[in-house]
Parts: sequence; structure tokens; C-alpha cells
Amino acid sequence: MRRVAILLVAGLGLLTACSNPLGSGQPAPAAGLERTELRVGVGNPIDTAPLRMAVADGSFTRAGLRVDLVEEPTPHAGLDGLAAGKLDVAFATDVALFTAAAHGTALQLQGEAYTSAPYTMALVTLPGSDYTDLASKKAPKIVVAGENGLGALAARSMFATAGGDPTKIKFHTRSYADMPAALRDGSADAAMMPEPYITRAQQQLGARVLADSSRGATANFPVSAYAAGGLFARANQRTLATFRRVLADAQQRAADQALVRQALPSIGGIDATTAALISLGQYPTSLSGVRLQRVADLMHSTGLLANRLDVPSLLPRA
Repeated sequence: MRRVAILLVAGLGLLTACSNPLGSGQPAPAAGLERTELRVGVGNPIDTAPLRMAVADGSFTRAGLRVDLVEEPTPHAGLDGLAAGKLDVAFATDVALFTAAAHGTALQLQGEAYTSAPYTMALVTLPGSDYTDLASKKAPKIVVAGENGLGALAARSMFATAGGDPTKIKFHTRSYADMPAALRDGSADAAMMPEPYITRAQQQLGARVLADSSRGATANFPVSAYAAGGLFARANQRTLATFRRVLADAQQRAADQALVRQALPSIGGIDATTAALISLGQYPTSLSGVRLQRVADLMHSTGLLANRLDVPSLLPRA
């Protein structure tokens, strides 16, 4: 009898180990994944910090999913990568994603990446600039990363909130790295920058913030998200559900800003001093059609979208 009892206990221990091969306290990998590897595009290291941290600490591996991060060199590289089949999931601004969806690209959102907070994106000028109040110029020259992108949308909204006519803004496009040169040579009165470029401009050039974007219609504004192609999403529902689950957990951990600041030098190439000084936004832990609809509706009201986009239709079905 004693031998039978020992065998029974051993058998139960083996069964428990098999049901959770990661051991006590670790989530077992999701069963029946359509695939165990995803190629995921990443952009701004601040926006994508939780995802990068989750890959680095093995969170996806423990869930049975290998995530290969692919750096996106330009703002539209993620969507181009999806279209070319080089990415399974892409990172992009919500403005870029909704523009693509409105033009017929089949997309399914997989997670919100980042939401703005005070001074995470702002209009910046150089010392000595005569542009000291947002409404003081009737037709300001503003440099943005893309004329129909997030920066331009925010600038139009900010200008309207300040009492100006947003149709009078003269936009010029530059990469974030080239924006200070546009300010120095006078081709722009102000530059719309996100972090960490704001802090770097302040450190290196003594730049000052003309106006914070977190005001009016763009206060606490959804900034960016992750999306998969529609066909890929339908064929890989369990795999993407696992991706969303691990991402949501990583986003929740990133609510501790100290962890994000500590990780940025190793995961995003941002030096420790800059990481300590930057303004950080929020990392949503769930997809909210109501929250994201704000972006699409502002795009519609400002003419970036000809018709109103139904954002909840882009979310995975529960």
C-alpha cells in the first residue's frame, strides 16, 4: 500500500508538471497556437517600451511564443512591412493606422501602445525665437514629421484651441533629427516633437516648449498601436490572443515609470540622463474602441478622413 501511495503521489506530481511545464508561478504556454513565432515591428522606443521589455525578460517565450522585433526605420515602414508580408504585427501611430483603414487596408488592432500626457509631445522653438505665444502668428511655419500625420493633426487642434485658423498653418516636413536645422535656418517657426526629441533639443540647444499638445481635443490623446493584417488575424486568432495577453500584462507593469526609465537605455538606446528627464505618457492595458474613436473623429472633423471611421470594427471579436 505504501508503494502504491508513493506512485500515486509521484504520478500526480508528474501530471502537475506536465500541465504547467514552466513550474509554479509561471503561466503555461497557450495550447494550440497556429504559430509560435511572430515578427513584430517596433518604432519609437518610448511608445514600444513595454513590448521591448516583455521580449527582453522572456515573457512571450514563457507563453510559448517567440517574438522577433523588427525596427521600423520610418513612420510608414510598419504598414509597408505588413503589406509586403515582412511583418506579422506592425507598430504605427493611430493616425497612420486609421488612414490606411479608411483607404481600404484590412487591419485588426492588437493593442494600444501609448497615450499622451503633458509634455510628451509639444511645439518647440529655439532660444531667441520671436514666436513666444501660439496665437501670435496668424500663419506660422511648423515643421512636422508628416503633413497628414499625428503631429500635423495635433498642431491644427492646438492652433484652433488657441483661437487661430488651422488652415493658415504652413507645414513643412522633416525627420525629427532634422527639425532643429529647420528652426535654425528659419524655414520653420516651431517644430512638433515627441519625446525623447523634446528633451534632447532642450539639453543640446536650449530649446523651449512653445505649447504642450495635451490640451483641448488632444489632451491625453491616444498616440499609437499595434495592428495585424485582416487575413493574418483571422488565420491566427489564438496566436494573436496570446500576444495581446502578454502585451497587456507588460503594459500594466509599465505603469511603474521607474521601471520604464531604468529599461530605456538597454532596450531603446536612450541614455540614462535623458531617460530620467523625459515626460512619459500612459500604456493602456486594453483596447478601447471609445478611446480610439476620439482619434478617428478628430481626423474626420479636421478633414483628414472623408468619412467617419468606425474604430470598434477594427478590434478583435471577444
